[in-house]
Amino acid sequence: MTTPPANFSTPSPKAAPGASDRREAAEPATGAQWVIGHGGQEVTVTEVGATLRSYTLDGRDVVDGFGPDEWSRSGRGQVLAPWPNRLGDGRYEFAGVAAQAALDEPERGNAIHGLVRWLPWRLEAHAQNVVTAVCPVRPTPGYPFRLELQIEYHLGRDGLTVTTTARNPGTVTLPFGLGFHPYLTVGTELIDSASLSLPATRQLLLDSRGLPTGDAQAVAGTECDFTAGRVIGTTSMDTAFTGLTRRRDGTARATLDAPRGGPSVEVWMDEHFRYLMCYTGDTVEEVPRRRTAVAIEPMTCPPDALRSGRDLIVLEPGQEWQGRWGITAR
Repeated sequence: MTTPPANFSTPSPKAAPGASDRREAAEPATGAQWVIGHGGQEVTVTEVGATLRSYTLDGRDVVDGFGPDEWSRSGRGQVLAPWPNRLGDGRYEFAGVAAQAALDEPERGNAIHGLVRWLPWRLEAHAQNVVTAVCPVRPTPGYPFRLELQIEYHLGRDGLTVTTTARNPGTVTLPFGLGFHPYLTVGTELIDSASLSLPATRQLLLDSRGLPTGDAQAVAGTECDFTAGRVIGTTSMDTAFTGLTRRRDGTARATLDAPRGGPSVEVWMDEHFRYLMCYTGDTVEEVPRRRTAVAIEPMTCPPDALRSGRDLIVLEPGQEWQGRWGITAR
């Protein structure tokens, strides 16, 4: 194992009696900060949510994250499980088991982005360029199943690789969906001048609540056609895509490029991620940060999948699933 970096973070020791106030004041809002590096790359992952808080290359931001004293707003860098995106009414049924999740997008009557993004994760391994964290999901009214998630963040010559392993340690079959929410930046003040390329040939049609209607259309000839790559301009998206074109290695790849040969960021996803959301940040909570980055979100299933059943991962007791995605920057 490689020697950990100087800013290697380990779980804090138990505070001595009378020191709890001092420890609470000093601890970041998202718990322990796990830092890894490789060459000019550095990544920080947080204990809360196993969130990708920051990723830099030679000191330049690759993702538009948040500070050590902040918490993740607008889904920045979060892991979206056991469902990604929106779940209408927060209500679904699977194999005769009914569930009701909290409506944390109340203005639309939706539950959104799952549960694990607010849970503390347990550090399993930490070396110079890799960190692995685990989250056991216990049964709740919103997800009455047992699920164990393990996520590994690995930095190498080709950038950041994120590997997720999902296990069913329980005694009943469970449904599962996964997504990630990185905001990409190439250093432009606004994304309008950046160029975007998306490997998506079809767009899911969404209703006013952001839920799929069941229909899809080809992107060719529409404002959401970025298959050949083009300047974003004034295009606004909070859009679900599928029909992903793939390379010989099975990966689908989206890119964001700065003007005039500036920085470039690529997101890739393996064959387990059949959908992606693209969000241009027009409605993020922090008004000064609107349209300053693009969220390109790999997803294993479409929005509302726990209700529709479309492309859900179904794990039998003892069964395991694994998928990978990553980011490459230059």
